[in-house]
Amino acid sequence: MRKIIIFGILSAVLFLNAAFETHAQASVVTIIKAGKLVDTQTGKVLTNQMILIENDVIKSVGANLTIPAGARVIDLSNATVLPGFIDTHVHLTGEPGGNYYDDIFRKTFVDAAVVAHLYAKRTIDAGFTTVRDVGSEGFVALALKNAINDGKFPGPRMQVANYYIGSTGSHGDLNGFSPWLGSRMPEEMGGVADGVDGVRKKVRYLIKYGADVIKFGATAGVLSEEASVGAPQFTQEEMNAIVDEAKMHGIRVCAHAHGTEGIKMATKAGVASIEHGSFLDDEAIRLMKERGTYLSADIYNDDYIVAEFLKLGYPQKIIDKEKLVGRTQRESFRKAVQAGLKISYGTDAGVYPHGWNGKQFAKMVEWGMTPMQAIQAATVSGADLLGWSDKVGSISAGKYADIVAVTNDPLQDVKVFENVEFVMKGGTVYKNSITR
Repeated sequence: MRKIIIFGILSAVLFLNAAFETHAQASVVTIIKAGKLVDTQTGKVLTNQMILIENDVIKSVGANLTIPAGARVIDLSNATVLPGFIDTHVHLTGEPGGNYYDDIFRKTFVDAAVVAHLYAKRTIDAGFTTVRDVGSEGFVALALKNAINDGKFPGPRMQVANYYIGSTGSHGDLNGFSPWLGSRMPEEMGGVADGVDGVRKKVRYLIKYGADVIKFGATAGVLSEEASVGAPQFTQEEMNAIVDEAKMHGIRVCAHAHGTEGIKMATKAGVASIEHGSFLDDEAIRLMKERGTYLSADIYNDDYIVAEFLKLGYPQKIIDKEKLVGRTQRESFRKAVQAGLKISYGTDAGVYPHGWNGKQFAKMVEWGMTPMQAIQAATVSGADLLGWSDKVGSISAGKYADIVAVTNDPLQDVKVFENVEFVMKGGTVYKNSITR
């Protein structure tokens, strides 16, 4: 009798467990009714479309889909629906708002880790469901990515570079201060590397600890205190070694590059993208076009830097460098558009407040793009640069259900993207002020 009771209890437990697993595995089906749908692959706008989503993936798109029984229906028939946006140049572990010297000498990567989730939330609320974080300290961006993937808090899909690789005294090093200050990090836990062997070792180190992409400084920069803004800061052999080492691991490389010569050197080395690209000449554009190199140009943030950075205690020399770069970078962008260069949407978010990513759409249109080209830069082009064309960038079967919507027509005024009203990532709605 006792065996019968025990057997009955075990059977009941197994039955309940099986029932629970079946329930847990049951598909969540969603239908989105889209009044207008931007097909970013063809550059066309479709009307009265339906998007069938199962769990986190788009299953089908069409005008007359059958609505499955029990499906959740989201009515966006009064809106324009697009794939979630992609920002290919962000720094999610910081933003301006304190004081230049306090940020350098009184804060560590721990301070960044405490607040990074707030920036991730602002980014996804702005409609940017995928980002490429191209430089952070202390592996904070990697930890942020893992926490988002684990569902601990909301944020975009992320590719991370971990540390920015820079030569001694470069834009990636601490400049303009007493040599007695030393480094803020143990030497290994940093991005400074020199020589072919040194940069190869640094690439291996970053990939060992989870880098999805490698970023290095091909030239000097703006928001640091070295004198130059565009001089090359690695040799051709060092740049070649960085790209070669990353490629052996199946990892793409992007290069911070303002100056013309450094842009050409990085392009010849085989980088996937040039970040900033401020001083492009015809030869640089030709080289980039021949090799399929993307331009990821942050042409909004000059407005913010010039208006706000003196208030934040930045030295006048940095503001002067920005004034030298800003206008020229935008003119280079126009030349790149006219030449048909591959361009992704990269903003350098973190130089200005996170969540403002959408402000760059208007600048891209002002400096030569059509609204559709700007949208494609932030969707299919960004996905291509990241190597994620099979995952994101368009509303099509098999891709993640990353979807945004606005009520006003973005092809008439891209400024509507400064206030995205509906955001879905992986089938989960994170923001919705369109339907109630």
